Amino acid sequence: MTAGSKKELRQLMLAKRSLIPNADKRVYDGWICQELLKLITKNGFKIVHTYLPMRGEINLYPMIEELLRNDITVVCPKTLPNRKLENRVLLSLDEIEKGVFGTLHPANLNKYTGRYDLIIVPGLAFDHTRYRLGYGGGYYDGFLAEQNGAQKIGICYPFQEVASVPIEPHDVRLDTVLINKNLSIKFKL
Repeated sequence: MTAGSKKELRQLMLAKRSLIPNADKRVYDGWICQELLKLITKNGFKIVHTYLPMRGEINLYPMIEELLRNDITVVCPKTLPNRKLENRVLLSLDEIEKGVFGTLHPANLNKYTGRYDLIIVPGLAFDHTRYRLGYGGGYYDGFLAEQNGAQKIGICYPFQEVASVPIEPHDVRLDTVLINKNLSIKFKL
């Protein structure tokens, strides 16, 4: 797949995601949060790395609030130059700030450099072999390559599952992609 076709796939997925009606989005996002909470509880995970959603991404705030209430350590990335992530402990959803590219991250300087039990990975497209197409910055590729012991899970809407995404040598295969093909999502036209 060429860089141009990667760009086209990203644009297509962003366009489709922007057309999800709010009611469908709330139902699907709620399902994702519940499934993630079940996974975290079942496995006794205590340290969870998750992104803070932006621009139509799956809303993980209900899950994050539940984790914070249950004393699970929540770590969120701050985007830095040179395709690096600085990971910070989230203490409260009232203490977040905007970063580059419209991202959000914890406003505190409480950096985290330890191990993770679970890493929730954003993406624009995922394939059947559990590879992902991200936003194109390469931030997660380097980070995931360093996280050998953590379970890595992608989350997506059903239309974001594609036959194949381009694979490059630095790409890391996820352990799971959480998707519910039984919840239908209609698009505004």
